[in-house]
Amino acid sequence: MAKMIFGGVEENVVTREEYPLAKALETLKDETIAVIGYGVQGPGQSLNLRDNGFNVIVGQRKDSKSWDKAVEDGWVPGETLFDIEEACQKATIIEYLLSDAGQISVWPTVKKHLTAGKALYFSHGFGITYKERTGIVPPADVDVILVAPKGSGTSLRRMFLQGRGLNSSYAIFQDATGKAWDRVIALGIGVGSGYLFETTFKREVYSDLTGERGTLMGAIQGIFAAQYEVLRQNGHTPSEAFNETVEELSQSLMPLIAENGMDWMYANCSTTAQRGALDWWKKFRDATMPVFEELYSEVACGNEAQRSIDTNSQPDYRQKLEQELKEMRETEMWQAGAVVRKLRPENN
Repeated sequence: MAKMIFGGVEENVVTREEYPLAKALETLKDETIAVIGYGVQGPGQSLNLRDNGFNVIVGQRKDSKSWDKAVEDGWVPGETLFDIEEACQKATIIEYLLSDAGQISVWPTVKKHLTAGKALYFSHGFGITYKERTGIVPPADVDVILVAPKGSGTSLRRMFLQGRGLNSSYAIFQDATGKAWDRVIALGIGVGSGYLFETTFKREVYSDLTGERGTLMGAIQGIFAAQYEVLRQNGHTPSEAFNETVEELSQSLMPLIAENGMDWMYANCSTTAQRGALDWWKKFRDATMPVFEELYSEVACGNEAQRSIDTNSQPDYRQKLEQELKEMRETEMWQAGAVVRKLRPENN
């Protein structure tokens, strides 16, 4: 484990050079990893583990679309694909990758198979951090660990297939066996992490809920919508408004920021763009700071968690979700975006 300085703060980081795949395989050579859930993170993590040579099985509800997807991905019923209870029984490490609402529902089944010495693995700190609300309280004689890739399971898989890695945080909530650190780092390497940085379950869920509602998804959609609408109100065409709002950012500028940082991107734009960006970014920071402070407070007090639990547990949640997504998809901005994407050179 290395000590790295980020912005003047020392953090614990583990790289693939320090903990190579061969060491991870040796660490987990006697373990059976059961990936429970085949929705968002399950496919990417299980397929990466399988391709890296780990002993991994999948547990999923039978007669579901996710079960069928697992079969399509090469998991064999009765050999590497089982119902949830049987997979938990076979496993020494249970990767609990159902949705937060799903974890609450299935917890009694999982808990009864958490015998002494096993490990319970999460990719989100929600269930443990808000245990008073979720009821997820693991036995004292199992390891409780976390690896949280900083991106979707789709991105994790795509980057793995490209020979790259998606950075992940890791945490240990409970070390019952004395092996929790080696287990969590080996799993982090196995699922395809670029490097691993240390956190806690609470810090992971607080930052994750804030990020999803903030710059990763909620805030960025809000800013896109506001700028697009202002441009359209002032006579700009849908194509021009979309290209200036979304396409240039996602296709041109974000890759530059990812490669070299915001200051490099500023330095390599026109002087007019530089001046405007430098003059206006603090105004946007000051305008949105109160919203982010309110957001973080709602996350920290548990209100956001409770809203998620209440909403996502409703029997008609999927139908309501599809309606909300349909409304977004059918806005003029994203209808224009669908046309723009088709016109990209790689699609012609």
